[in-house]
Amino acid sequence: MKPSILILSCLLAASSFAAEKPNVILIFADDLGPGMLGCYGQQVVTTPHIDRLAAEGMKFNNYYGAVFCAPSRWTLATGMHDGRQGGWGHNRGGLPIQRDSGNITEEEYQQRLAKHKAGSTPIPDHEVFMGQIGQRAGYKTAQFGKLDQGFLTWHERVKRFGWDFYEGMYDHVRCHGFYPPYMWRNGERFELEGNPLADCGKTSELGDEPIDYGGKTYSQNVFIEGILKFIRENKDQPFFLYHPTQLPHGPVAIPELHPDFADHPTMSLAEKKYASMIKMLDDHVGLIMAELKKQGLDKNTIVAFTSDNGHELYYGPKPTYKKQKLADGSKANLTDKKWRTSEIGDVFDGAGGRAGLKRSGFQGGIQCPLIVRWPGKIEPGTETDLLSAHYDFLATLADIGGVEVPKGKDSISYLPTLLGKNQTQKHDFVVVRNHVKLMGSNSIVDSKGWKLVQIGKDDFQLYNILQDNEERIELSKKHPEIAERLKRTLLKELNSARPDL
Repeated sequence: MKPSILILSCLLAASSFAAEKPNVILIFADDLGPGMLGCYGQQVVTTPHIDRLAAEGMKFNNYYGAVFCAPSRWTLATGMHDGRQGGWGHNRGGLPIQRDSGNITEEEYQQRLAKHKAGSTPIPDHEVFMGQIGQRAGYKTAQFGKLDQGFLTWHERVKRFGWDFYEGMYDHVRCHGFYPPYMWRNGERFELEGNPLADCGKTSELGDEPIDYGGKTYSQNVFIEGILKFIRENKDQPFFLYHPTQLPHGPVAIPELHPDFADHPTMSLAEKKYASMIKMLDDHVGLIMAELKKQGLDKNTIVAFTSDNGHELYYGPKPTYKKQKLADGSKANLTDKKWRTSEIGDVFDGAGGRAGLKRSGFQGGIQCPLIVRWPGKIEPGTETDLLSAHYDFLATLADIGGVEVPKGKDSISYLPTLLGKNQTQKHDFVVVRNHVKLMGSNSIVDSKGWKLVQIGKDDFQLYNILQDNEERIELSKKHPEIAERLKRTLLKELNSARPDL
């Protein structure tokens, strides 16, 4: 073959590749319970853009994350359930804030950072992460927001996770305020105008007095601008864009109240701000969808929307665990700490009647929304009860991109379900680990809807979530053989070895 013909052939092949392989966007909300979305039953706050994803795509009703952010992001990145070894091996955050506030010197900071790097769980050379799956599939990969799995990371580590481009915060504690003085873009620090505070403008969630956040540039506006720019600049090549947003994690903070709630007659200021954060998240989804359409990418882009874990009450009221009393006046034990936001004065009922909140092994802490839209491929307005979890996204991305899933991963592709085909490979169970003792501990859900929750060391509760997703009817005495079977499986999986390594 002549060189000119060879070059032309390669260009045509590349052009065909770009046209056929769909772009993939994963929007990963922070502490958003399913009950906060209109398509999952929210009555107070409207979420038209996210609801449109569901109306034009598929909604998952039996989908799981983790009990809080770090293990959730670990399981997403690795394709392994967080009961595996390393699932809770995240390091501590807050070190940059100590340096920036003057509590430690730059020299002390560098020394402590070096210890963090040395003490972090080492990454084997052959370990494969979600971002690397995207790279193997030929995508340009990008991440905007809360970088890495939490809580403290650095440039070399973010690149190791498979990101060609990234923009965001290395330290998750810095994400507990929306006005950081600077961020990182591909290893280069860039300043944010008008944000002088080392704590990034972290405030109290409650109170009815307007708060001066001490900053001018809102981090989420920086992220959405970067995302839209990335879409424009990469419209001619396939990309995988991952957006782990801060919204709606507390503290409740927003540049201005949304018009829907600014003059609400009964909401507290904290509730108005939280509702406005939900509206901003929804509006940003709308901006992303509008940009895709503007660039001619709408029909060739898969958009998935989910959240790391269940709902959290950043705007009050707060459950008072230590003070709770039973009807006879005795002190409640862990078994009784099964809160429902619908029963403790939550105006939004963000957990949608489910038991528990973030950090809980009950449904309110671990059941997450998942919506996937792919025009012409996914039947609009469909729903599925397929048992699935965050760690399944890695295999699904590999399936979409036409590359193999690394051996030993817990991840199972749900692409057949998305396409309306027979899902031959399914989970026998999904495991969610919990080191946090409040409101329920380790959990296991099987394919028939049976769920076992381990509370403390010796208390195991059994539910059938296909019939009782709110976990109101405890069934261990009625079905002891099922409880025992799930108990054996759960205890076997906790702290189990990584078969992919």
